[in-house]
Amino acid sequence: MINPAISFVCHGCGAIVDAELALPFRCPQAGATGDDIDHLLVPMDGFIESFTVHKNFGLAENPFLRYRNLLSPYRLARKANLSDSAWDEIVGRLDDALVAVDGCGFRVTPMAIQPALSQSIGLEGALWVKDETGNVSGSHKARHLMGAMLYLRVLKAARLAVGEGIEVRRLAIASCGNAALAAAVIARAADWPLDVFIPTDASPKVVSRLKDLGARITVCERDPAEAGDPCFLRFREAVSAGAIPFGVQGSENGLAIEGGRTLAFEMAEAFAAAHQTPDAVFVQVGGGALASALAQGFAMAANIGIITRAPRLLAVQSAGCAPLDRAWQRMERIDVNEAAHHRSRFMWPWEVAPVSVAHGILDDETYDWFEIVKFMRLTGGNSLVVSEDALIRAHELARSQTGIRVSATGSAGLAGLLAAPVNGQVAVIFSGVER
Repeated sequence: MINPAISFVCHGCGAIVDAELALPFRCPQAGATGDDIDHLLVPMDGFIESFTVHKNFGLAENPFLRYRNLLSPYRLARKANLSDSAWDEIVGRLDDALVAVDGCGFRVTPMAIQPALSQSIGLEGALWVKDETGNVSGSHKARHLMGAMLYLRVLKAARLAVGEGIEVRRLAIASCGNAALAAAVIARAADWPLDVFIPTDASPKVVSRLKDLGARITVCERDPAEAGDPCFLRFREAVSAGAIPFGVQGSENGLAIEGGRTLAFEMAEAFAAAHQTPDAVFVQVGGGALASALAQGFAMAANIGIITRAPRLLAVQSAGCAPLDRAWQRMERIDVNEAAHHRSRFMWPWEVAPVSVAHGILDDETYDWFEIVKFMRLTGGNSLVVSEDALIRAHELARSQTGIRVSATGSAGLAGLLAAPVNGQVAVIFSGVER
């Protein structure tokens, strides 16, 4: 049997990119004059439904080994005649370097029922908490970037023409915190130079750590004449000048979301092991990469039979910045595919400088909004906007009732559950350690 192409398709315009022949970063049709399409490349992995990998994940604790068959960099490696052991070596070497740089590598992170937390908020069903605070760099963000880095490593190992000269290009990311740290840790482990574009109010602890990791930092001030996040605008300028997009926005790198799917696979496996079917997942939303990855990952897990159905997705945003909720409310009964062809009617930068205790979800735009709203439509989910009081209370409860050292950003999904309680098998993700 001839191995199928490892392709990505734009969910807006339908453009197809073969990852063996072209870099699957930004859609090649993005930026066309007069184009109002939401361009974003997603892996074409429908054929995975015929795989039986869910019956034999093996004992690998590293998710990038455990779920290799579900990752396009692995499938590309195999198509390029690299062996399974070659993949193990690529992942293993990078993981060993991560341990040296950050003190830990990738492992399946804990997910457990938290009865004290559930009781404190009056839930009748089980409340599961997926704890990502002990992951590489302290959050889930490194999952996104590990997927992108593994693709770059496969290009080198397989000596594919599309990767020629790529090592001389710098990596670039726009972020105020966790994503920047994740990028800096992985870049340092891979010995790859990184440019980080951060806002003026970035945490001094984050800035100090970025410097320790060797990242080149650019502080970006807001300009009233510009719409949108100045860090993201400067990041795009760097990419236009030749940098590799190494952020978590799927619109800029089609590989960014895929690595994050491993989080959903782990959660689905945990539910399956407990013989439970998840009813709802509450997830904090800023730029949308986490929720988009969960949406795609849970859909895949249901398609291949790890869980019997995908859970409802409840997207949680702060009242200080809620572009996803604005888009969701404007959609009403509009066909979701029509929305992908009229992006400006639904998604545009938040008009005022966003402010919240959950500062990590204050992205001016939800860049990965479309896959989220599509999945919410599919599962009967909803968008929730929560107050600062709810975010503060959720943070206090998360810390006191679970003992997990999570930040206010990382516990923001719990604020949605406080605002709109759901009984049954409910899950939240704590991602972002308190620094």
